[in-house]
Amino acid sequence: MKVLISDKMDESGIDIFRKQEGIEVDVNTGLSPEELKEIIGQYDGLAIRSSTKVTADLLESASNLKVIARAGIGLDNVDIDAATKKGVAVMNTPGGNTVTTAEHAIAMMMALTRNIPRGTASLKAGRWDKKLLQGRELFNKTLGVVGFGNIGSIAAGLAKGLRMNVIVYDPNISSEHIEKAGFEYVTLDELYARSDYITIHVPKMDATIDLLDAQAFEKMKTGVMIVNCARGGIVNEEALHAAIQSGKVAGAALDVFSVEPPSADHPLLLLDQVIATPHLGASTKEAQTNVSVAAANQIIAYLLNDTVINAVNVPSVTGDVLKQLKPFLYLVEKMGKMQAQITKGGVREVNIEYIGKFPDLDLKPLTINGIKGLLNEYVGDEVNSVNAISLANEMGIKISESTAKEAGNFLNLVRMIVITDTQTNVLEGTIFGKDDARIVRINKFRLEVIPEGHLAIIHNVDKPGSIGSIGLKLGEHNINISRMMVGREDDGDRNIIFLRIETPVPANVVKEIEDLDLVVSMTTFEL
Repeated sequence: MKVLISDKMDESGIDIFRKQEGIEVDVNTGLSPEELKEIIGQYDGLAIRSSTKVTADLLESASNLKVIARAGIGLDNVDIDAATKKGVAVMNTPGGNTVTTAEHAIAMMMALTRNIPRGTASLKAGRWDKKLLQGRELFNKTLGVVGFGNIGSIAAGLAKGLRMNVIVYDPNISSEHIEKAGFEYVTLDELYARSDYITIHVPKMDATIDLLDAQAFEKMKTGVMIVNCARGGIVNEEALHAAIQSGKVAGAALDVFSVEPPSADHPLLLLDQVIATPHLGASTKEAQTNVSVAAANQIIAYLLNDTVINAVNVPSVTGDVLKQLKPFLYLVEKMGKMQAQITKGGVREVNIEYIGKFPDLDLKPLTINGIKGLLNEYVGDEVNSVNAISLANEMGIKISESTAKEAGNFLNLVRMIVITDTQTNVLEGTIFGKDDARIVRINKFRLEVIPEGHLAIIHNVDKPGSIGSIGLKLGEHNINISRMMVGREDDGDRNIIFLRIETPVPANVVKEIEDLDLVVSMTTFEL
């Protein structure tokens, strides 16, 4: 078996490949996309970091490729859907750099507070600017932590050790779990209003892009300091620049940028109030050793033993079991993704019921895939089929599964119930024929939904003209409806309209539809 390492990796991982009987490894970094495409057909495994872009076009030439392992967490440089269609397992190494990244955020906060970079630069330039570089204490200051996943929770603990007052916002984790960990749960607006420092620890997703924008900065305490060691684009850089110039924000410590590397004349880099590092959050000897070794072991285990470790697109089951469970694996993952996007509040419980005739197999992989689909919308690439359950437990989510024999009008049925701080949502799904997944119930509404593409749910009063007015409004904005499904409440006068649309619906159009007579609410999402 041949493995290509196309990005720089720690020698410890490379040595594992070289010592493994049955594996031939080539280290060839800095290849252009065209050069990589020319040679990728020779290889069974590919080890990457963030530089290599694994596109659908590249995968077309990867005739022998079986596995891709990323030495790190983020997989935004891999077309996972294309890899899945090609039958290529995609793996990452979550956990290898969580402590490192949290420590870097705290180090950046301290360096910013005490003007360490400016003090070093001025001293090396022959100046003694002691009076100009007065800092402040962290003791008893309030740190707002946005995101309480693996990295955010560690950063919160480190800050608590510095005797800071730590407050936490995470809409996807129950307030009870955060409070049990010893921290105060607050709303985002309250975090903005109270924090002397704000540190970001959320994945980059549609919901978090430009999370800290001009409106957010307006809500903050004057003199706040911002730390972002998560992903570029979560903090709107133009808005941050304006907030620093106005005096609202006293300073910012940035390890990440929307475009990396940023240009030398990037407006933020020209400000004395900004310190920056070139995406060093995971750059420690320990972290790079951890992820390099993990990636090597994952590729070897998969190629030589068919063992799946930390795959984001392949469950940890044998080939025979996978063949029997495959349509249900797809169904429950889509149900989890849908629940995450239509359910509000921090998740407390997930109950999955398997009703009717199912293969006489362990159904645990189905539950894992459902939880993975749910958490993927909250923590992104950090979750996979191996760590989904433990990650949910860390987030304070109680998981239960059960079986029953009678499925009513269906041969088999999966019911997923998600309970949050504020609501309970029930989804039911089934398989038509051999492998056609369908959502057949949303709370009190019966319907038939193909769980893929851009979708919208509209609740409306069941009166003549309401559906037509919604269609006209979408048409005004050149948004085409490719499929419409309508369900009615069992014991009421409301409809649920389920639309499959060809393009996403902008927020302003959603508001226009919600302002129509007889429309109660509209939720858009993507599966």
